[in-house]
Amino acid sequence: MEPFLDEIDIEDEEEDREYLERRARRRERWQREKRERERKRKIMKLSLGLGAAGILLCIVIGVCVKGAVQRGEEETGEKPGSVAAEPGETGTLSAASLETPPETVSEGTEGENQGEGISPDSQQETPEEEEPQVYKFEETTDTKSIYSEEVISPHAILVNAETNTIVAAKAAYDRISPASMTKVLTVLVAAEAISEENLEDTFTVTAEITDYAYVNDCSIVGFSKEEVVTVRDLFYGTILPSGADAAVALATYVAGSHEAFVERMNQKLEELGLADSAHFTNCVGLYDENHYCTVYDMAVIMKAAMENPWCREVLSAHTYNTTPTAEHPEGLLISNWFLRRIEDKDTGGLVVGGKTGFVAQSGSCAVSYEEYADGTPYICVTAGSTSSWRCIYDQVEIYNSYISQ
Repeated sequence: MEPFLDEIDIEDEEEDREYLERRARRRERWQREKRERERKRKIMKLSLGLGAAGILLCIVIGVCVKGAVQRGEEETGEKPGSVAAEPGETGTLSAASLETPPETVSEGTEGENQGEGISPDSQQETPEEEEPQVYKFEETTDTKSIYSEEVISPHAILVNAETNTIVAAKAAYDRISPASMTKVLTVLVAAEAISEENLEDTFTVTAEITDYAYVNDCSIVGFSKEEVVTVRDLFYGTILPSGADAAVALATYVAGSHEAFVERMNQKLEELGLADSAHFTNCVGLYDENHYCTVYDMAVIMKAAMENPWCREVLSAHTYNTTPTAEHPEGLLISNWFLRRIEDKDTGGLVVGGKTGFVAQSGSCAVSYEEYADGTPYICVTAGSTSSWRCIYDQVEIYNSYISQ
C-alpha cells in the first residue's frame, strides 16, 4: 500500500555522507536566517514597548495631576471659580453641584447592560471564538489556479497557515482516497486522548494486529507478535515508516478496538467541520469506497495536527530508534524518507513535517508543512501523482511557483 520505501534505493556510504553534510549546511543557513528574523522581531517589540511605556507614563502623570486637583477641591469644598450657596439658601445649588459625576451619567447605561448580560457586539463575537474558525481556509482574489505542467498531481492545494487563506489550488474539493495520509488524523486523535505520562505505557502487539498488516499488504514497522512496545514507539512507528502495525496498535490502546477508534476519528472530522466531505473507515488508509476526503480536508487536518505539540514532534522527526525489546535488543531504526528527500530540495524554506501515502486508487500523495524563509507557515497537499519521487517534485514546484517572493 505504501511503496515509498521500496521505490528508493539507499545510496552507498559516500553519498550518504554527502547528503548529511548538505543537510548540516542547509540547517546552519536556516538557523542563521531564523536568528536574524528573531533579532529583528525583538528590536521591533522593544521599540513598540518603549513607545507604549512613554504613552503609559503620560497617562499616569495626567491621572496623578487630576487626582491632586480633585483632592484639593475636596479639602476646600469648592472648585476654583465656583460660587457656594449662601447659608440658608437651601434651594440654591452651587456650580460644583450642577456637575454630574461620571458614575451618575453611566448608571442608567450600566443598568441596562447588566440586565442584558453582555453587549450585543460581545454576544456576536463569543460564538465565533468558540468555533474552530482557525481551521477554515478561505479563497481570496489572489488565490491562483495550479496549471503548471510540472505539477503532475491532478489534485493539489497550497495554504498559508498563518492567514488561513488558499494560495493556490487544483481540484481541491474533489473526493480522493487519502491512503496513508490518513495516519495524520490517527496520531492527532490519539494524542488528544492521552497525556504525556501515557507515552511510557506499554502495549503488547497481538497476532491479530500483525495479521491485519500482513493480509492487507501494508507497510510495517516490523514489530513481532507478542512484542511489548511503548506507546511512544507506536506514535513514531505510525508516521515515520507508515507502519500499519503501529497504527492499529495505537488505535487499540486508545479506544479498546480499531472500530471504536475509527468512530473517534469521524467525530474529530465533525469537530473540524469536515463531516460533509470526509469520512474514514480505518486508521491505516486502506482503500474503501467509504474512506475519503479532499486535499482541502487534509490541509485542515494537517494544521490541527501541527498545532498539537506532540503530533508536531512526531511529524517532524527524521529518524527514531524504538525501545529495545527481547525481540529487538537494539530497537528498530525507522526513518521518514519523505522529509529526508524533500529537505534536500530548494523550496524557499524548510519542510518541517510531512506524511506520504499510496494506494492504487489514489496514486502517490503527500501532505507537508513548510516554514518559509520569512517564517510564514504553509501547508501543501497533493494527490494522484505517478510515483513517490514525482510526488516530491510536484510539491517542490508548487512551493516555488506559488509563494510570492
